[in-house]
Amino acid sequence: MSRSQAVEQIEAYFDEGGFVEDLTRRVAIKTESQNPERHAVLHQYLNDEMGPLLDAMGYERQIIENPVSGRGPFLLAQRHESDDLPTMLMYGHGDVVNGYDDQWRDGLSPWVLTQEGDRIYGRGTADNKGQHSINLAALKTVLETRGAMGFNSKILIETGEETGSPGLRQVCEENRDLFAADVLIASDGPRLSPVRPTIFLGARGNYNFTMTVDLRDGGHHSGNWGGLLSNPGVILAHAIASLTSATGELYVPEWRPDGIPDAVRNAVHNLVIDGGADAPEIDPDWGEPGLTGPEKVFAWNSFEVLAFKTGNPEHPVNAIPPSAFAHCQIRFTVGVDPEEFMPALRRYLDARGFPMVELSMSRDSYMRATRLSPDNPWVEWAVASLQKTTGKEPAVLPSLGGSLPNDVFADVLGLPTVWVPHSYAACSQHAPNEHMLASVAREGLRLMTGLFWDLGENPPAQS
Repeated sequence: MSRSQAVEQIEAYFDEGGFVEDLTRRVAIKTESQNPERHAVLHQYLNDEMGPLLDAMGYERQIIENPVSGRGPFLLAQRHESDDLPTMLMYGHGDVVNGYDDQWRDGLSPWVLTQEGDRIYGRGTADNKGQHSINLAALKTVLETRGAMGFNSKILIETGEETGSPGLRQVCEENRDLFAADVLIASDGPRLSPVRPTIFLGARGNYNFTMTVDLRDGGHHSGNWGGLLSNPGVILAHAIASLTSATGELYVPEWRPDGIPDAVRNAVHNLVIDGGADAPEIDPDWGEPGLTGPEKVFAWNSFEVLAFKTGNPEHPVNAIPPSAFAHCQIRFTVGVDPEEFMPALRRYLDARGFPMVELSMSRDSYMRATRLSPDNPWVEWAVASLQKTTGKEPAVLPSLGGSLPNDVFADVLGLPTVWVPHSYAACSQHAPNEHMLASVAREGLRLMTGLFWDLGENPPAQS
């Protein structure tokens, strides 16, 4: 049996409906990790959905309970063929964000897979059930075609990525031997363009925090007290406005990288961001002056206000509200210290007359920034494999613009990390009407089948 036969077999799996059938079953499992009532469902996904597939492929599996109380479990599956073969660790996450059932357009449900043309709708199609389903199917096809994988395989599926991957770092720190491998190959996030295969080698970090101004108990009539009582909404708006220019240039010094390394700048200089047909139009004057669009999103930091509330926006009344809060986020690249984000912000606000603004982290943990060198042998090998399958030159990103727990694999486990995404930027990830593109899914199945075949036939030389 040959590489081309394995690719033909995975094409038939998609064309004959096997992929949609498997993904339909997985999307229907409501693995909302942000909903504490779904804890048992997270176990169900790992045991009842992933378990039988992995058992049939000859993996030994175990559930590792999360050391963080109340958080979702981890699945580790291992298939060992020989001590002389390289070992790949594959990662995915079975949890999804909340469904927001009533916000999906007519005819769609987050828990019912629906295909309309090239779009396959459902919660988790893009993030991440669709992506790890592609990789698992590709592994299964290589195994069936060749009779062996030709490498050792470990699969880690977590169920808390959408809440910041609590416990993942601790589990890997305490079980380094269990997760030991030569490379991480995984899939999440979007391609640079729907039609261009993409590899990214790290990810920007993600730090979520809340700014709060809480001045008094209860609201007070604006006619009687307007002009006498300070307004927390106004105060917080001015505090937030002090952090950036009107076009998003960062002002807090500790939030800014020292610069962009030449190797990174060279890697992204000719990239073109294409989010697909429904992507928003890029605002060229937003963000750091003097940088290209790819440099802004793949090699620089950004500050975002995710939500801002004061008073009762749904039913406003003539009263000065007692409090205001904003949920905020920093996306950051390698070269800044996230442990300094809040101390630096505290100093910055105090110096500008905002000591009343309280600061707190919004999540139990944050995701750190990582970046693998584009000239790593694993990268060159992966690029060659993807190009062999499709004839297309893959885009290589030093880091993803979004955030993933890649720091656990790169820093804790010390692995080179190669990510091959199967989504695209306008997939409505984390929003109503989430979807993946059937064309990208089919090509992703072909790409990963070729990649895993090549891993068993001609992996990079091990140092």
